[in-house]
Amino acid sequence: MIDRGLTHVALPVTDLDRSLSFYARYADFEVVHRRDDPPPGNRVAWISDGTRPFVVVLIEVEQVSSPLVPIAHLGVGCESRELVDERAKHAHEEGHAVWGPTDSPYPVGYWVLIADPDGHTLELSHGQEVGLAVAERFGSAPSAGPSAAGD
Repeated sequence: MIDRGLTHVALPVTDLDRSLSFYARYADFEVVHRRDDPPPGNRVAWISDGTRPFVVVLIEVEQVSSPLVPIAHLGVGCESRELVDERAKHAHEEGHAVWGPTDSPYPVGYWVLIADPDGHTLELSHGQEVGLAVAERFGSAPSAGPSAAGD
């Protein structure tokens, strides 16, 4: 398979293992590739939720000087409003900054912003219908993975 189109976003992180734990817990991401780069010796992990050929590349650095902060963010669609609420509650209890949840008019939907351990912003949402907008423009919806088909 040849990669084509948008394949990844890379984020600097100060503690790779801590960030892997955060993104597994709040965005259902799993490691699909991991390595230690030669000098300067950064630890790197590619993480994905498996719904499309796209990864977030986490690169361990000494300091994150320019985190993704609202309004810049990673957006992850959730199966329900209840899951958005549950994850927002857990994030707050674990000491992460949380903004929302907010119920916005179509096409934005129900969403919350959560700060990761390095201050990058993760948006969890329900009802944004990004797949429908893409399908309207290009004539077919991208695969949303097995759960979207009810499997």
